[in-house]
Amino acid sequence: MIFNSVAFLAFALVFFALWPWMKARDVRRWSFITVASLLFYGWWDWRYIFLLLGTVVWDFAAALALVRFPRYRGFFLGLSLAGNLGVLGLFKYSHFLAHVLESGLAAAGWHVELAARIPAFVAVLPIGISFYTFQSMSYTIDVYRGHLAPTRNLLHFLAAVSLFPHLVAGPIIRAADMLPQLRGAPPVTEQDRWEGLQLIILGFFKKCVLADNFAPVVASAFGTGVTLSTGEWWVVMLMFAFQIFCDFSGYSDIARGLARWMGYRFVLNFDHPFAAASAREFWTRWHISLSTWFRDYLYLPLGGSRCGPVRAHLNLWITMLVSGLWHGAGLTFLAWGAWHAAALSVERITGWPERLRRLPGGRLVGCLVLNVMVILGWVFFRAGSLESAGVILRRMLTWHGGEFRIPAIPLALLASAILWEVGYFVRGPDRAASSGPWAGLWASCALGAMAAGAVFLRGPGSVFIYFQF
Repeated sequence: MIFNSVAFLAFALVFFALWPWMKARDVRRWSFITVASLLFYGWWDWRYIFLLLGTVVWDFAAALALVRFPRYRGFFLGLSLAGNLGVLGLFKYSHFLAHVLESGLAAAGWHVELAARIPAFVAVLPIGISFYTFQSMSYTIDVYRGHLAPTRNLLHFLAAVSLFPHLVAGPIIRAADMLPQLRGAPPVTEQDRWEGLQLIILGFFKKCVLADNFAPVVASAFGTGVTLSTGEWWVVMLMFAFQIFCDFSGYSDIARGLARWMGYRFVLNFDHPFAAASAREFWTRWHISLSTWFRDYLYLPLGGSRCGPVRAHLNLWITMLVSGLWHGAGLTFLAWGAWHAAALSVERITGWPERLRRLPGGRLVGCLVLNVMVILGWVFFRAGSLESAGVILRRMLTWHGGEFRIPAIPLALLASAILWEVGYFVRGPDRAASSGPWAGLWASCALGAMAAGAVFLRGPGSVFIYFQF
């Protein structure tokens, strides 16, 4: 079930109609959340519900065993990690590894078909598996570290992991943040309802109006070959940058808004990444719940930057390469991770962002350089192969003329999105429209316009991009 569907509208109406009564007691609340969330998830394919349940039960039991048998806590943590990473690897990377092995064997003169032998059930990537696996896995790691006491109620943990707003595309809500919230029934205030409504409408506007209008242009450019002109490719990649941002941040906004209507708080997942002036700052603004997860559960355990400069760069590269593979099983995603790792390493070695900020207009220059780097990196992310990415990058970085054929409406929407981000960059986080006697009226008019746009200006309907991750 996806947010931008009639089925979800009916689901949400029933859920929030029953929620005030169902949330009164712990077991009733956890049961209601679990049943509703499994219905939400199983709407896509009911068979994969058992995979989700298996992940939750596995980590629930492992966390209890960590406390019950402290002498073997490392063993039980290993079991938890092996189970989570094994399932993730089986469903997400088995095809990729099979193709790599096939290529290697073919180079040695052996022609073996491995990918074709993978069962159909495993060959389909379950929606949201990367998200709920990381959410569940962080629970046992936090229990192992002593940062969190394990819950002894399976329904409590199951409700935290499966809570439908964040289940299939984040934000990645850690059990340490969600379990305490689910122990009570927080009141839903008028401010919660109003701010939740703002987030939901903003999320639908980003998805339905911006991302879904950019999507056909981007798909056409990548689907009909790489013969576009240099100018067209830059515009297309700008559209893709805003498409993936509006698509994913739109989902996160809707999820946060739905959580507010339940009385819960989700972490901010995107904070105007186009306003960043360095690669390091970009990763504090883009997919924040994932970047902090990798920081806390991979980069810092590897030693972070505490083990000398050479080891710090190695840890950085490992983290970014794993981040690339998390997004997709392919060499293009690995190249995308390496692209960002290289940018972060250059910044560490040269310190140019800090030096640039001391100069007049330095932050603006840094922002422009950063966005060019990020846009070029998106080519690897979107291209179907490294060869295709190489051709596109060459056309972008060398002049190729031609007729400009991008439709007017997506161009106008792109210009509006860019102006919005430029306005944020100029004003900063303290927005002029956030206070004053006309603030409420302005917000209501803006929300009304966005709601109307989500109905009348929506692009061709499509699933959220991050469902495939």
